[in-house]
Amino acid sequence: MTIFNGWDVIYSPFLDPIYLWVFAGLIVAVILLMLINRLPGAFLRGLGLSLLLFALLNPSLRQEERDPLKNIVLIVTDKSPSQVISGRQELVQKTFEKLNEQLSTIKDLETEIIALGSDDARAKEGTLAFSALREGISRLASNRIAGVVMITDGQVHDAPKKFEELGLSVSQEQNNSQGGAIPLHFILTGDKNQFDRRIEIVKAPKYGIVGGSRSLKLKIVEQGVSADASHMVKLKFRQKGSSEQTQFVQVGEEITVPLNFPHAGLNLMEIELEDHKDEITTANNRAVIATEGVRENLRVLLVSGEPHAGERTWRNLLKSDASVDLVHFTILRPPEKQDGTPIHQLSLIAFPTRELFSEKLDDFDLIIFDRYQRRGVLPLHYLDNVSQYVLNGGAVLVAAGDKFATPLSLANTPLEQILPATPTGQVIDQAYVPKVTEKGQKHPVTHNLPLSNRAVSSSPNWGRWFRLVEANVSEGETLMKGAKDHPLLILNRLGEGRIALLLSDHAWLWARGFDGGGPYNTLLRRLSHWLMKEPDLEEEALTAVGDGRDLLITRRSMKKKIDPVRVTRPDGSTKEIKLKEIASGTWQTTLPKQQLGIHRIQSDKLNALAYIGFASEKELKNIVTTDRIVAPLAKQARSGIFWSGGSQKNATIKEGATPSSPLTVPKVSMMTSAGAYAGAGWMGLLDRQAYVVKGVKLIPLIHGLLALAVLLIALGTMWWKEGH
Repeated sequence: MTIFNGWDVIYSPFLDPIYLWVFAGLIVAVILLMLINRLPGAFLRGLGLSLLLFALLNPSLRQEERDPLKNIVLIVTDKSPSQVISGRQELVQKTFEKLNEQLSTIKDLETEIIALGSDDARAKEGTLAFSALREGISRLASNRIAGVVMITDGQVHDAPKKFEELGLSVSQEQNNSQGGAIPLHFILTGDKNQFDRRIEIVKAPKYGIVGGSRSLKLKIVEQGVSADASHMVKLKFRQKGSSEQTQFVQVGEEITVPLNFPHAGLNLMEIELEDHKDEITTANNRAVIATEGVRENLRVLLVSGEPHAGERTWRNLLKSDASVDLVHFTILRPPEKQDGTPIHQLSLIAFPTRELFSEKLDDFDLIIFDRYQRRGVLPLHYLDNVSQYVLNGGAVLVAAGDKFATPLSLANTPLEQILPATPTGQVIDQAYVPKVTEKGQKHPVTHNLPLSNRAVSSSPNWGRWFRLVEANVSEGETLMKGAKDHPLLILNRLGEGRIALLLSDHAWLWARGFDGGGPYNTLLRRLSHWLMKEPDLEEEALTAVGDGRDLLITRRSMKKKIDPVRVTRPDGSTKEIKLKEIASGTWQTTLPKQQLGIHRIQSDKLNALAYIGFASEKELKNIVTTDRIVAPLAKQARSGIFWSGGSQKNATIKEGATPSSPLTVPKVSMMTSAGAYAGAGWMGLLDRQAYVVKGVKLIPLIHGLLALAVLLIALGTMWWKEGH
């Protein structure tokens, strides 16, 4: 029981409390009986017994030596991505500096900063300001927290429904009479009257079939009110291989547009919303839809000559790909083979030459001639059809055997006009290890091929081959060489099509693991996909990817040197960037801390788009400053919501724009208790009056002799009174 500042009364009873309660009950009963019977001396008898009870309680005076503790105010600064896109991070900093200037003048008050950055790990899940606040509270003494001030745009994604969940309540035991809530104030960065529009993707396909299209659903979302904003807005759609499309749409109305897939791999569509002068930012007026184009049922025709050990290698490779429909024919019985077997005893399938090489030739994505030799199976005009098929955009792979060097060679047919090399008539039968040429080191088909199973160093240690058809290269790129440095693998582009010539039929040795094996699977798969024009295997390529706020640019080329790339930022400014060669034929660079929005990258005739956005879509959906989310918490804490003003329109576009309103910060006052902690232009912090006890002094109120003297005086007075 406190009697005055620093002094209180404590009790150390001599008896168990239950006996004291029994004794107190008897005293009350005795006094009541005496009063009822109107016995003289009732008051003095009651006083004497009460003094005896008081003595048994053994009361003492206690004085504490206290050192006062400073109050702590927590300031949460929200510099999350939603603050970046509207240019409010500087406003948060200026507001904090102005507030901290006030707090520094208040005696016995410390400031604890909890900063939410755009690169914070929490940014991937949105603005988790209250999670950060809970962590900050857990590190501090709860009896010293005088209040919390959160400088934010109000777009937080982890606001609790009840204030009690934050652990900011004050109990009576914690701090005397200061029960209730610790003040929780919000200073909102910006003005109340803000306006913004954005593109919201309702539904977008992740992939589509090459040559087809799928539906993309979107709508325009408007936040806030603008006096002269029209509800009909203009959208522009840009996609590679298509002309720019313009469409007028109603704000808030869901629309459907076709998304085309002109090629395999990544397909991009850029959507641009017309700007409005009252928007707080135009960085979210553009969107990029990235979808994957996949080929439906790639059709491959494999024509094998005489059966040989490598035939199954090709078959197994192509059949292992679920996206490939393989048509495979092996020439078992050429027309010149006459052994007298009756026709009705033959179970062989007739080779459908007319159907495959005339009627349905264009249905195939790739034709492979595996050790095929001219033996009268295919008429020459069908092979001429194959040449035209390549020139019109088709793909042919010739895996040559020893017969390629004979008069029966495909080089002596109409295919000669598309073959990149002509055989000399010589076949080299000796052991050699295939090697990648200098150009092959740059080409995506042979770049960085895996080592063999028995590789013991960083250099390829592949197994040996034993046959190579000698040939003179007339055009194309030689990616691999064999015995005596003669060409082994040659690739060439012809018209709209492509052709590859492999001058050996011993790739199956790698497949069998002979002499340690080699990367046959990787090599042949890349080769097939390059022929079928997979974008990931293009020799000349430019890609750009947004990684958080960073922009990663990659350039692949067969050239020895490349020119700087031109980067066009969302605000329209351009800059030339030199890339660093990280591997043979590959250049790359990373541009940190880029503007939010779409970046255009150009190199030679190549173009790429990259979107720098948020790790969390929550940050993009709502960027207008609002008090809707935090208002219930402020009300429960009897605290205030204040608008700082000082916002800028189009802050990410117009650097250094003049603020539309002056920056204001409420005045701060310390309070011991109050019904409300905020008013017009001011906010209150709770003075917790916390302390630490350094020492304690005890003074007994009743000593033994003193207690005896008091009792004797009381009894003597009682007898004297009764004697009269």
